[in-house]
Amino acid sequence: MLPLIKYNHETKNHYAIYNGKTIQSFDKRYVERRLRQVMAINSHHSSYTPLVEDAAVVEEKYGINVRFMFVEKLVNMVASGVQCSAILTGEGGLGKSFTVLKALHNNGYTDVDNLIDSVVVEEDEESEPIDRSMTYLTVKGYSTAKGLYRTLYENRDNIIIFDDCDSILRDPVAIMLLKGALDSYGVRRISWNADMKDDDLPRSFNFNGRVIFISNKRKNEIDQALRSRSMMIDLSMSTEQKIDRMEFISKSEEFMPEFEEKHKHEALEFIREIKDECSDISLRTLMAVTKIRSANKDWKELATYMMTS
Repeated sequence: MLPLIKYNHETKNHYAIYNGKTIQSFDKRYVERRLRQVMAINSHHSSYTPLVEDAAVVEEKYGINVRFMFVEKLVNMVASGVQCSAILTGEGGLGKSFTVLKALHNNGYTDVDNLIDSVVVEEDEESEPIDRSMTYLTVKGYSTAKGLYRTLYENRDNIIIFDDCDSILRDPVAIMLLKGALDSYGVRRISWNADMKDDDLPRSFNFNGRVIFISNKRKNEIDQALRSRSMMIDLSMSTEQKIDRMEFISKSEEFMPEFEEKHKHEALEFIREIKDECSDISLRTLMAVTKIRSANKDWKELATYMMTS
């Protein structure tokens, strides 16, 4: 007989406790499956001790949807100035960036690039200065240490998001700059003591901004000095957790509203059915299969090919 499965209205997760382990998920059926797997293991191996490889079977205390809820709370802390930095790690394609931007927008922040684009400059007329007090800047891709120094200086009073910008997390000079920017002291002083060819950049300045890192790296691949200066949430997932997260997102009004709920549900269940054959699963997978399902009556063969080839 399965243990009692309860519902947490605050986290919106179903959960059950078995042998001191908490198994929880947005999907009640997922909890039931995991309970049966764990109980089957224990019935055949009374002395069985879970290994690291069994992480997908014996769920951790905080499920993936709970951890994403923590991300929103942490971004709220950064937005309000309570916390100066946050680091989010884990595989890409399952909503880290979306969750961060949504939380910032809910706090009244605007993408500074959109703000700049909206300013119309009349010919021979100077534009009004842009109010950056409630803006954030997103930096993606490659950056040098010198480029980082400029970015920190030009946005020294604002929120900077480094999204999949792992080059600065590998550069020793960049890491030293970030250590100064993320320090917990009242005054965060950043200095550049090498040759300064850019006359518009000072050799040092006070950094009053806040920083959010979004990385596809694993938690233990992030420099320890940066981890110790930031609040960090790891969003690494097993295949089942990825599907669990995809189901949570698929039920929101914002996800592919132009497609039928039935088609999104059938696409998700098909992904769950052949998940072990797939080389990679992300939210983009669900989007692709949903489109295939919507456009074709005989759709599963094409979907299988797209997911497994």
